[in-house]
Amino acid sequence: MRGFIDLHRDTHGVEPICKVLQIAPSGYRRHAARQRNPELCCARAQRDVTLIPQIERVWQVNLQVYGADKVWRQMNREGMRVARCTVERLMRHLGLQSARRGKVVRTTISDNTAPCPQDRVNRRFKADRPNQLWVSDFTYVST
Repeated sequence: MRGFIDLHRDTHGVEPICKVLQIAPSGYRRHAARQRNPELCCARAQRDVTLIPQIERVWQVNLQVYGADKVWRQMNREGMRVARCTVERLMRHLGLQSARRGKVVRTTISDNTAPCPQDRVNRRFKADRPNQLWVSDFTYVST
C-alpha cells in the first residue's frame, strides 16, 4: 500500500488515498519519514541493516551451503555477537537456505487430461457402520 500511495500522492494527496484504503495517514507519514532518515527506525531495524550484508557474506563465502546455525556460529567466531534467532529470521527474510542432503521430495503430479474415476461417495466420507466405506489416497513415496 505504501508503494501505491507513493505513486499517486502527487495527483490525489495522501489523506484521500488513506481514507479510501482505510489506513491511518500518520502510519504512512511515519514510513515516509523513516525512508528519508533511517536513523528514525527502531534499533532492531538499524541493526538488521548492518547484519544483512554480513550474513550474506558468510553464506556466500561458504559456498551457499551453511544454514542459520552454522552462519550464526561463524559470525560469533568472527566476533560479531548476534542471536541465533536473529540470523534465522534474517536468512528467512532473504530467502537463504542451507544445502540439504538426500533425494529431492517428489509428490504425485496429476495428469489433467486423463479421465478421473467416478466419485462413488459423492464427497461424503461418513460411514454408518464399520467396513461400509473405504477411501484411499495414492501418493508417491520414494523408497
